[in-house]
Amino acid sequence: MSPKPWPPNPDRLPETVAIIGAGPLGRWLALAAARAGFRVLLEDVMPASLHHAQEFIRRELGPEALSSVAFVSTIEEAVREADLVIDCVPDELESKLEILWLLDRMAPPRAVIATPTMRLSIADLASCTYRPQQCIAIAAEADTLAANASREILLRTTVITSSETIALLRSFWKKLGFAPTFQPDPAEQSS
Repeated sequence: MSPKPWPPNPDRLPETVAIIGAGPLGRWLALAAARAGFRVLLEDVMPASLHHAQEFIRRELGPEALSSVAFVSTIEEAVREADLVIDCVPDELESKLEILWLLDRMAPPRAVIATPTMRLSIADLASCTYRPQQCIAIAAEADTLAANASREILLRTTVITSSETIALLRSFWKKLGFAPTFQPDPAEQSS
């Protein structure tokens, strides 16, 4: 399979979504993305977490629907063909820096990286990658995202976030049934 060129078509949906971390948020995102028709690769280094995620998704989707979700144990395998990568690691600076460093080096150049964080600056995190224009923050707590009755989602951008990145995330969240709102990183606003 030949790599897709960057920049992506602004109207294009991601085809393959890699989700790093099979905890509660990762499981929910994998389920929501699979229901929306995306090919999903769910990664976790802990076999027990992957097993729990597989059982959860099998209960929710049925065994036939599991064909759209692959459960993998390495980041490299998860992101190899990804158009969109979402990490679900703890919202701690060291964890986020480490995972973004790995994702930046292993994902194809076209891949957009989204990271859930309520506390950290996406501008600071993105500046540690070779693709800062393709990084975006999901401003949501893991436990509230799945229970979000209003179906609204806040995404934080930087001054260099590309229009293609915004379009891809807008399309993705709309397909999941959310109304995405984009807001500049507060850290950039105060400087």
